[in-house]
Amino acid sequence: MKRLSALAAVLAFLAAGCGSSSSSTTAPTTNANPVFTASLSPANEVPPVVNAESGVSGTANITLVTTKDAAGNITAATATFGVTLGGFPSTSVVNIAHIHEGGPACACPVVVNTTLAAGQVTVSNGLASFTREGIPVDAAVAQRIVANPGNFYFNVHSALNPGGVARGVLVKTQ
Repeated sequence: MKRLSALAAVLAFLAAGCGSSSSSTTAPTTNANPVFTASLSPANEVPPVVNAESGVSGTANITLVTTKDAAGNITAATATFGVTLGGFPSTSVVNIAHIHEGGPACACPVVVNTTLAAGQVTVSNGLASFTREGIPVDAAVAQRIVANPGNFYFNVHSALNPGGVARGVLVKTQ
């Protein structure tokens, strides 16, 4: 009987050792990709657009593809932009677009450039759209966007409005 009890104790000890390990890894992990939107409007520009392009509106969808370390800090990031705008006059030319860091009332610095250049987006029947993928994002900037998207805005610039034609604050949707 003592022998059976000792065997049971050894088996219980071995079974406990075969359970899942709780040791953490330091290898990078890919995060679920956060998605943001921005409702673009000329009224959101600083100052608001009041010329022939004041009827433009649109949406920017931005997906951050991030890699995090074991502590959850973003170590690398890229962005995908999907932007659709309407209401342009027939002579409009879209030049550039990017994310700025700052509140809705400032003309703040660019922190993520879509790398869009003048002439890459065609305005047809008042509509313009573009997609940009794999755009590098500084890890610290990506961390700040995820933590506080309302402190960032996306805007599109045109030839008529080089300071910005339509702008919107980022809102996290996923």
